[in-house]
Amino acid sequence: MERYAGALEEVADGARQQERHYQLLSALQSLVKELPSSFQQRLSYTTLSDLALALLDGTVFEIVQGLLEIQHLTEKSLYNQRLRLQNEHRVLRQALRQKHQEAQQACRPHNLPVLQAAQQRELEAVEHRIREEQQAMDRKIVLELDRKVADQQSTLEKAGVAGFYVTTNPQELMLQMNLLELIRKLQQRGCRAGKAALGLGGPWQLPAAQYDQKGSPVPP
Repeated sequence: MERYAGALEEVADGARQQERHYQLLSALQSLVKELPSSFQQRLSYTTLSDLALALLDGTVFEIVQGLLEIQHLTEKSLYNQRLRLQNEHRVLRQALRQKHQEAQQACRPHNLPVLQAAQQRELEAVEHRIREEQQAMDRKIVLELDRKVADQQSTLEKAGVAGFYVTTNPQELMLQMNLLELIRKLQQRGCRAGKAALGLGGPWQLPAAQYDQKGSPVPP
């Protein structure tokens, strides 16, 4: 009797899973129509069905939320590092201006042209150093965001989310961002199947970095 009841429960669970999968798939198919036609053509029925399967138990939503939190912490840290560098450069420029002014005030008139020429060379050297440090910081930011994107791609691939794998191809990156956008909109719509599986509250944002026209992550 217990075995029979257990078998009935398994059948019922299977039916509920199928129903949730159908609801998620239907919602995704509807949302795909809002994307540009070039991406609609790439999101096949099989891809959407696999995505719906990955969303069934809510694990993917939790993973994405975790990736989002890491992304925000990373962006905040990089932003603060760049801000500190800018402040250091501002202080350096102010100190140099004050140094030059004091030197000119103490300089004898006939020596002033020589002093000003030397100060101009010093100023150019400092500005060159500032530019190099800013460029190095920007490269560091882009590299770190590239790494975070790769980590996100790898994590979602291991979680079985259709369409995700480590790539730097701009078209594939945009496709992955559109897949994440589908998930975001699915949650925002309050899809009954998604909410039943996840018990979610407010919407989340895309964890992926922003991209320029070439598909490369840009600093915050």
